[in-house]
Amino acid sequence: MKLKENDLAPDFTVLDQDSNPISLSQFKGKKVVLYFYPKDDTPGCTAEACNIRDNYQIFEENGIIVLGVSKDSPKSHIKFREKYGLPFTLLADVNHEVADAYGVWGLKKFMGREYEGMKRTTFLIGEDQRIHRIYENVKPAQHGEEIIKDWLEA
Repeated sequence: MKLKENDLAPDFTVLDQDSNPISLSQFKGKKVVLYFYPKDDTPGCTAEACNIRDNYQIFEENGIIVLGVSKDSPKSHIKFREKYGLPFTLLADVNHEVADAYGVWGLKKFMGREYEGMKRTTFLIGEDQRIHRIYENVKPAQHGEEIIKDWLEA
């Protein structure tokens, strides 16, 4: 079943970069940017993470939690965060259970090759844990600004 706006966001518990368990439900009452990306330290994923980092103060000032999700390990996430100075939490969805729950794991094509992977998708989740917006065709280098414009200027 494909998630749509106003659906209740599926709860989950996975480890963050420091191997602490993190659940979506612990952020009830806060706005959450839940963004899925294919892989740490690759060009598009780095551009997206750095754009969100560059706008992070605005998210923080507005009480918005940012959670990045990929199937990389906590150890990989630590390296990625340190290398680029990322101030937000990265979640290790190593068995792609969260991606499956959100419908963002599936067949992808790259340079004529088909494979299973994480689809770059972002969910804006409101204080009520409902999905307020879904971004499926993310432009990594401008994504932080796009979220801010849509959510804070709405």
